[in-house]
Amino acid sequence: MICFIFVPMEIKYFRLIRTIAEEGNMANSSRRLFLTQSALSHQLRELEERLGFKVFYRKRNVWQLTDEGQELHALAVKVLDAINEGFEKIDYIKNGTKGAIRIGTECYFFYQRLLTFIKKMDVLYPEIEVNIILDPDNHPLKKILENELDIAIVHEKPKEEVLFCKELFEDEIFAFVHKDHFFNTKAYVSVEQFRQAHLIIHSYPLDSVFIYKHLLKPNYVEPENITAIPLTEIALEMVNANMGVMCKPKWALEPFKDFKDIVVKPIGEHGLKRSHFLTVRKSDRQKKYINDFISNFEEEFCYD
Repeated sequence: MICFIFVPMEIKYFRLIRTIAEEGNMANSSRRLFLTQSALSHQLRELEERLGFKVFYRKRNVWQLTDEGQELHALAVKVLDAINEGFEKIDYIKNGTKGAIRIGTECYFFYQRLLTFIKKMDVLYPEIEVNIILDPDNHPLKKILENELDIAIVHEKPKEEVLFCKELFEDEIFAFVHKDHFFNTKAYVSVEQFRQAHLIIHSYPLDSVFIYKHLLKPNYVEPENITAIPLTEIALEMVNANMGVMCKPKWALEPFKDFKDIVVKPIGEHGLKRSHFLTVRKSDRQKKYINDFISNFEEEFCYD
């Protein structure tokens, strides 16, 4: 009856066996392993005593594998190659977590939500650098196709085949007006009422303004006046003075709650809804740091 006794093998012994077998002598092996010949001989003797058989035998200063040693050498090669391959994969994954992401959005009010999210990402993924790109032309899809953005948050699902798209959430645009404004005479604001309104927008061009692009323009409605005011506080002061109308989602104005005379009115009988889509180049989906960012972004914003 043959008994096999399992002897735990340290990695250093596998390296020792492989190196001596490849170099054929102690002098070259010691230089390669950065050990003295005495230390190398001691390790080999210690290993053979633990195994209960000789791994090498020596002929004219040349070290050759015994039959048992050849099997052990084959095992050493497999183990060390597997370890090296594993560390190469780990290194690839680790390097894949590093990168810079340029992000832009069609909705200027979404930037304030982005800032909070990016602070969280700085803690979870310090090796991902996130840069918010403010686009004065407000054409994030064009920028992403021209490789000037990496991720864009847009309101329409892109048709380009080179882009990946994920719907995040849907919100509703409301009209914010003074309680004495004529918009406050009915349960909701009709599109025709905007003809006599002073519409306050964040910035031009008008085609970047959701309510204009998706409601007023398709219905050939032009407001009596349009004023661009990029500072929300000033815009709200004008609304509070009954000098204009602001159209935004409720969440965009949550930080500003001190205007008691401002009322919120739905737009249209069924409300004015819009979707937010995350868009990225399909070619970038293979980058781990991009996928890490997208996964966390979805967790933060999907259908909140």
